[in-house]
Parts: sequence; structure tokens; C-alpha cells
Amino acid sequence: MVAVELAHAYRLLNHGPTTLVSTAHGGRRNVMAASWSMPLDFSPPRVVVVIDSRTLTRELVEASGEFALNIPPRSLAAQTVAAGSDSGRHRDKFDHLGLAVAPASQVSAPLIVGCVGWLECRVIQEVHNEQRYDLFIAEVVAAWADPTVFSNGRWHFGDDAKRTIHYVAGGAFFETGKPFEVDAGR
Repeated sequence: MVAVELAHAYRLLNHGPTTLVSTAHGGRRNVMAASWSMPLDFSPPRVVVVIDSRTLTRELVEASGEFALNIPPRSLAAQTVAAGSDSGRHRDKFDHLGLAVAPASQVSAPLIVGCVGWLECRVIQEVHNEQRYDLFIAEVVAAWADPTVFSNGRWHFGDDAKRTIHYVAGGAFFETGKPFEVDAGR
């Protein structure tokens, strides 16, 4: 894992991957899958994520004011589906799903080992958006990436098992495909 300049943190999410939202507070921790997350601003870097009001993740985010967005690769697709389908109220989903964690540098939420990108986030409280739309705005306070697939501010997937996944509904996903560039005449 290598640090990503905060000016490039948005690039970790800009291609629309499914994320795993990890949280921790008061000796409890949880993880959930979230397809509705995206970059919002560059400087300071901000993201948005939808977290349903009925979830344990939501309770922990509201209590701590923090979370981490973990970007899982294809190799963690089964655990991602399970994290989005199961409640953490009665068991530790990290243990149940065999997800190893590492400590974050700026927030209490754990970072999921095996992911290809990590964004440590602090909530910018917007009560109206949170209550009405389940929408959380957060500032990215630290960003990390797997250097085998993200360096110099860009994704470069070679290993299919490390391609990010993208949920399209009904249990169907796509994985990130082959990159290409377009000369915009500059």
C-alpha cells in the first residue's frame, strides 16, 4: 500500500467501483457494500456515499463521524456480495467473511486487506441530506492504493484478479476493462 496524493484521491473512485464501507466505534466494527459512492470535490477531496438508515454501518458512522471506503478487486467479489447481503448486528462480518484488516492512519475504521484502494474519510455533517436521502458527505483525510494497479495518479490493471468490480443490479457485476486514451487535440 502506498500513499496517494490527496489531489489525486478522487481518481480512486472516478471510474465508479463498488466499495466496501468499513466503520468502527465503541468496540464494534462493521462492513457493508456500497455501489452508490463517488467523488464530490477535489480540494479538499470530498466523497459522497449512501448509507441506509437501518444499518449498523449507519449507526457506527453517525457515532464516530468516520468511515473508510475500501475498493475491492474481482478476487473479493464473493465477500463483497456477502457484506452487502448480511447484517453485522449479530456477528462480526469481518471474521465471518474472512476479511483481514489493517489499521487506518487517520480514522478508527479498519482498512480491508486485499483491496486495491482505500480512502479514509471524516463526515461533514449535513443533517438534511443524511436524514432525507441517506447521503453522507465526507472529506478524504488519507488515501492509499495498491501500487501494482495504481501509480502516478492512474489505474493500470494487468492482473484480472485485481480489476475493480462494478455492480449493475440483480447480482450482476462488471469488472474494469482495458484502458484507452483519447487525444482531445491538446
